[in-house]
Amino acid sequence: MNSLFQSHRPQAPLAERLRPQTIDEVVGQSHLLGEGKPLRLAFKSGKLPSMILWGPPGVGKTTLARLIANTADAEFIPISAVLSGIKDIREAVERAELTLQQHGRKTILFVDEVHRFNKGQQDAFLPFVESGLITFIGATTENPSFEVNSALLSRAQVFVLNALSELELALLLERARLLVAEKVRLTDAVREQVLAYADGDARRLLNFAEGLFNAAEGAQVTEIDETFLQTTMASKLRRFDKGGEAFYDQISALHKSVRGSNPDAALYWFLRMIDGGADPLYLGRRIVRMAVEDIGIADPRAQTMALEACQIYERLGSPEGELALSNAVIYLAVAAKSNAAYMAYNQAKAFVAQDRSRPVPLHLRNAPTKLMKALDYGKEYRYAHDEPEAYAAGEHYFPNDLSPQSFYHPTPRGLEGKIAEKLNHLKELDKKAKK
Repeated sequence: MNSLFQSHRPQAPLAERLRPQTIDEVVGQSHLLGEGKPLRLAFKSGKLPSMILWGPPGVGKTTLARLIANTADAEFIPISAVLSGIKDIREAVERAELTLQQHGRKTILFVDEVHRFNKGQQDAFLPFVESGLITFIGATTENPSFEVNSALLSRAQVFVLNALSELELALLLERARLLVAEKVRLTDAVREQVLAYADGDARRLLNFAEGLFNAAEGAQVTEIDETFLQTTMASKLRRFDKGGEAFYDQISALHKSVRGSNPDAALYWFLRMIDGGADPLYLGRRIVRMAVEDIGIADPRAQTMALEACQIYERLGSPEGELALSNAVIYLAVAAKSNAAYMAYNQAKAFVAQDRSRPVPLHLRNAPTKLMKALDYGKEYRYAHDEPEAYAAGEHYFPNDLSPQSFYHPTPRGLEGKIAEKLNHLKELDKKAKK
């Protein structure tokens, strides 16, 4: 009877079957796991500190945590910050105390997506980290400097994990092929597309490869070419890869549609890329760039809306958060356009790069001490708020040996039209002051 049930037990996903069992089987992270590198030395010593593993999805954070527990012969308790709360933390601590009392073994508490825990939840296990009852390992895709309590951060060593390179992904893909489809080969073009689709994420690669090899086995195909790839996996792979020319062509089309004030075309290209598997937050960063570069001060609300759309997506994820990003795309497309601030930045940057270092004029220097005041720091500075129209007409703000430069030339569009009027008025006041 047991053998009958055993034969019908569902097979683990490919990513789980290929999960490394030793540190030497881990693909990637050579800067941490190579000979003489920090985590390799920690593994060898057996003295493993509490730590935070920071890196993008699918780079081996959970795998490393499990290997650490095996190496230290410790009880491994995994919890997810997305699904767990204070009650789960308390249960983990009670289990750790029981394990120590009954078996004399330490416990490693692995908290996946630790950045999702609030301050109270992070504080809940801090005393047990301090007492040594548990060794804490947190995994996060977010910068721990901003998302992890300073008290907890100070007691944990941060290790930064990198996205896998194409060579590392290719090694994983070959391991997958040998395990599940040894007689099937991939053409070079297909391999290139699959690796590009993975975009440094081992889990994404293996999940896609499992579907691809299963499809090949079902169709009794021994060579996977581009036609078979598009026929069987088009819904996942779509029409572009994340590092290929088509991807950047579509980004270009999105940007130029926004710049060209065509909301319908902009929305089309945005959703083409979402449909093709582009990272929405990558698109969010590009949308912010469009607001800064092509709209600028003509409509400052565009930058705010673009940033808020990214924050909303971070809170809600897909698909709800995509609507906020699409709202931003439409708003940017219909907003007043100006690259005046962008051009001013580039011109000023180029000027400063080729110009020599010049001292700050005495009247513009701060004078917080008596000595500085005695040296005439801040002397004859004109406080603009005390002047008519809150403007010190005729005042000089550049270095003394540098004539005034003109970098910013506002357009007549949007808010910049008002800004241009104000600047022209101030120039007239300067002329009168000099007379």
